[in-house]
Amino acid sequence: MDAEELLENYAMGHRHFLGENLRGVDLKGANLRDIDLTEVDLTGADLNDANLSNATLRRTDLTRASLTGANLSGLVDTSYLNLSGADLSGADLRAANLQGVNLKKACLQSVNLDTADLQAVDLRRANLKGASLRRADLTGANIYGANLEDADLTGAIMPDGEVYQPIASEVKVGNQEVSLEKVISMTREIINTDKAPAPVGPYNQAIAASGKFIFVAGQIAIDPRLGDVVYTDDVVKQTEQVIANLEAILIAAGATFQNVVKTTVFLASLKDFAAVNAVYAKYFPEDTAPARACVEVSRLPKDVLVEIDCIAVIQ
Repeated sequence: MDAEELLENYAMGHRHFLGENLRGVDLKGANLRDIDLTEVDLTGADLNDANLSNATLRRTDLTRASLTGANLSGLVDTSYLNLSGADLSGADLRAANLQGVNLKKACLQSVNLDTADLQAVDLRRANLKGASLRRADLTGANIYGANLEDADLTGAIMPDGEVYQPIASEVKVGNQEVSLEKVISMTREIINTDKAPAPVGPYNQAIAASGKFIFVAGQIAIDPRLGDVVYTDDVVKQTEQVIANLEAILIAAGATFQNVVKTTVFLASLKDFAAVNAVYAKYFPEDTAPARACVEVSRLPKDVLVEIDCIAVIQ
């Protein structure tokens, strides 16, 4: 189906377009209010200034789509929606239900997210510069590496469950990013000294932290949906599963990877160190990474290739 056919069907009153392939289509400025795009592939589509208010976007793939200025208010169902790398600059997402949506590396500059449900959303490395998030719910969201410069978070519920209130003196300066850091990162300080060996990977010498500690048990590559070990011969995929398990537990505890202060990596073979480290570095950039130890052991539970535990701190 191409854009012309979709618009013709929409004009005739059709609203359901389940599973259609619309990769790269040009729907700029289209009025698609109340449309159902369940499981539709819109990768790389141009939806700039489109009206998608009250749309159903269940399992919709909008990877790298352009939605600048689009109206996405009042979305009905966004379960498993993928907006990673999408450009949503200036979009209207007021009161949108985006719970659990993938917005990793998305451009959300000047977006209106007032009162939006952003629980457990993946906002890693997303650009939220100048965005309005007044009274939005970010409980359990992963905002690691997100740019929140000049964002308005007044009354928003932060990932740790605390309600954000701007500090008057800092609002005058216009540096909301500093305020945010005090709300969610004041318990975590990176320690580095030239009197000890410098880190040679995605970790720091030490982290000074105070607050509520979360001790996460060692995780191995068990897929909770299957209840069994996966990727028995692939250390990279096992590491990805381990990281996913850690993230799920941290979110359940009201934390994110940004709250982690210490990790321990157990390997069946140190020959796998480089491969594991490459995956690990995606979630723990060197400049903010927690302290870490990595050891080789004679055997791991269920003969897995890697196990990781961690300690996190929240307010």
